[in-house]
Amino acid sequence: MPPSPSGWRGWTSTRSTVADAVVPVGDRLAVLGSPIAHSKSPALHAAAYAALGLDWSYERHEVDADGLEAFLGGSGGAWRGFSLTMPLKARALSRADELDMIAEQTGAVNTLVFGADGRSTGFNTDVAGLVAAIAEAGVHSARHVVILGAGATASSAIVAAADLGAEHVHLAVRNPARGHELDGLSASLGLTHAVSTFDELDDVAGELVISTLPGGTVLETGIPLALQRDALLFDVAYDPWPSALAMSWLKRGGRVASGTGMLLHQALVQVRIFVSGDPLVPLPDEAAVLAAMRAAIS
Repeated sequence: MPPSPSGWRGWTSTRSTVADAVVPVGDRLAVLGSPIAHSKSPALHAAAYAALGLDWSYERHEVDADGLEAFLGGSGGAWRGFSLTMPLKARALSRADELDMIAEQTGAVNTLVFGADGRSTGFNTDVAGLVAAIAEAGVHSARHVVILGAGATASSAIVAAADLGAEHVHLAVRNPARGHELDGLSASLGLTHAVSTFDELDDVAGELVISTLPGGTVLETGIPLALQRDALLFDVAYDPWPSALAMSWLKRGGRVASGTGMLLHQALVQVRIFVSGDPLVPLPDEAAVLAAMRAAIS
């Protein structure tokens, strides 16, 4: 099940969402991003709304970062909201009229919802999706977490690591300067933070590795055997699957989990937002809705 207010620290009373709950309007939804043809979001959301008895549409639209403003400006009042994927999560931050605290903290918006007054509220459901999916993969806590990459999803991975009880995060990146841009986020969460290139991981240990790299990424250097043997690799990629990194992990006898679980659980929280405007309000018969969504992409 997705994390509840008592079971996931990201949306407790100490880290509120938005000052006033948004009341969504409209019956048209879509996922935006580039590339977008591979997205499973339409199948997930269609299954959810069918299970809820809602006659809403959910589409996909190819939109790059430079085209987001024009697309949203011409969207009119029929849209209830949007799911946002690469490369739009950072760009959407400045487009939202209001932000929930997780979006503001991570600097990444993956959900936009519109109220009756036309104002938009930006949410980040990736953190909730990560925590729930990693728990489904058997990891409920981790003291040391290694994160591969430093893009928009890496900030969500850092917050997820904190919610899993981490004390330390290590970012492996091609450009260390990008990794150090997230030093402040880790510090705000009480985490120690280290950054290295991929070929400087020899002595790095951890119980969990979160890869935020694109699925087709091939690393020029190998991940240390000890890390592959001891840590779960949670790869946010799901297409193609297994990714090149997951294949390497499996060949070494390691444990891997794909980003499909994250996609599923973050989408369920998105559905909550699109239905009620509140990520904490469970859906009617939510277990059945989740089962329908899972079946749609299994």
